[in-house]
Amino acid sequence: MSDVKSSSLRKIREKFKGWAVPGPEPDREAMHQVPCGPGESLDALCGHFRIFQLKDGHRYSTDDILTAWYGTSWCPSAGQVLDLGSGVGSVGMTAAWRLRGADFVTVEAQDISVELAKKSARYNGLGDRYEIRHGDFRDPQVLAEDEKFDLVLGSPPYFPVPAGTQADHPQKAACRFEMRGDVGDYASVAARHLAPGGVFCCVFPIDPDPQHERVIRAAEESKLSILRWRPVVFSEGRKPLLGLFIMVRSDDIPQSMRGPAWVEPPLVIRRGDGSIHPEYRALKMSIGFPP
Repeated sequence: MSDVKSSSLRKIREKFKGWAVPGPEPDREAMHQVPCGPGESLDALCGHFRIFQLKDGHRYSTDDILTAWYGTSWCPSAGQVLDLGSGVGSVGMTAAWRLRGADFVTVEAQDISVELAKKSARYNGLGDRYEIRHGDFRDPQVLAEDEKFDLVLGSPPYFPVPAGTQADHPQKAACRFEMRGDVGDYASVAARHLAPGGVFCCVFPIDPDPQHERVIRAAEESKLSILRWRPVVFSEGRKPLLGLFIMVRSDDIPQSMRGPAWVEPPLVIRRGDGSIHPEYRALKMSIGFPP
C-alpha cells in the first residue's frame, strides 16, 4: 500500500469526538469528483455518507432519519426498497447505508431535489443499486404495475395547501404542503407495490387528533393494517407530535392481527434539561450518525 493511500485511510478511520465512524469507507477519488455547487452544502448523513442540500432550501430533518431507522428496523431483510417522494434522498440513502445488500428505487418530482440526490448518490458510491426516478409517484408510468418491493418508505408532506403560509422557497413548500398528493396517496401507491409480506413505513403528525385520524383513514382506504406505531416526543414532558407507522397489506396477515395496532412507548428526542435522550443517542449511532 502506498504511503499516500495509507495516510488517507488513517484519516478516514479517525474518530469523531470519541466516536468511531462505522460503515464502508468512501472512495476519496470519487468524492473529489462531486464538488459543491453555488448555494449548496455537503452535510453528514450516516457513517461516511454525506448529502448535498441547498443552504436556503429544504433541509433534511429528524423526521427523515426516524423514518429510515424505523422502516429498516422492522424490515431488516428487505432486498427491494422503494422511497416515495424521496426529496434530496435523506430517507433512501440512510436506509441504503443500513441495508447494504438491497436495491433501491426512489421517486421525486422536483428537478432540483433530483439533481442533488444524484450528486449525493455518486458521492456515496451507491452505484447501480440506487435508482433515482424523476416524476410524480402517482403517475402510473413512473412505477410499472408489476414492480414490487419488500419495504416502501414515505415521509409525506403534512399540511393541505391552504393550511398555512407557504415557505418562501418552492422546494420547501412542496416538502411541507400537499402539492403532489397526501398521506392517502402514499398509502395507496405503497399498497399497490408491496411484495407479499412487504412493509410500508411512514411518519405523520398525530397532534392535533384530525391528523392522526388521517393516517388511520389512509391505511383503511388502501386496505393496509397498521401493525405497530410509535409516538415521537421532541421534548420530555410534552405531547407527542409525530408518529412512526408500520403497515402491511391486510390480506397478508391473519384476521386476528388486523385489530388495534400495538402502540410502543414514546420515543423521546430530548430530556427536560435539553440534553439528548440516551435512547435517541443510541438510535443515532445505529444509523451511523454521531451520538
